[in-house]
Amino acid sequence: QVQLVESGGGLVQPGGSLRLSCVVSGSIFSKYAMGWYRQAPGNQRELVATIASGGTTNYADSVKGRFTISRDNAKNTVYLQMNSLKPEDTAVYLCNAAGGWAFGNYWGQGTQVTVSS
Repeated sequence: QVQLVESGGGLVQPGGSLRLSCVVSGSIFSKYAMGWYRQAPGNQRELVATIASGGTTNYADSVKGRFTISRDNAKNTVYLQMNSLKPEDTAVYLCNAAGGWAFGNYWGQGTQVTVSS
């Protein structure tokens, strides 16, 4: 059974930083493209950043230059370093593991990020 567990969310002031982590268990982490998504109240879930198994990254325009996604295959963990946070970054951040038809697609429960003074 594949499980994704996020951590690192919290309350931060505008301009501050947070680092999210997502640990994957129950499967071969290196086979998955990993992603971070977010969903604010009343809004659709949106892509924040993805990182392929080979390390290629992709970012939403709204976070380019502020957020960095990375992965540590030895620790089965994907990270999202978030700098220069803005109130509009407030959302539940969810981790995704995309393994295609062979390995499946999985979501974590999410971690709340609140940016407020």
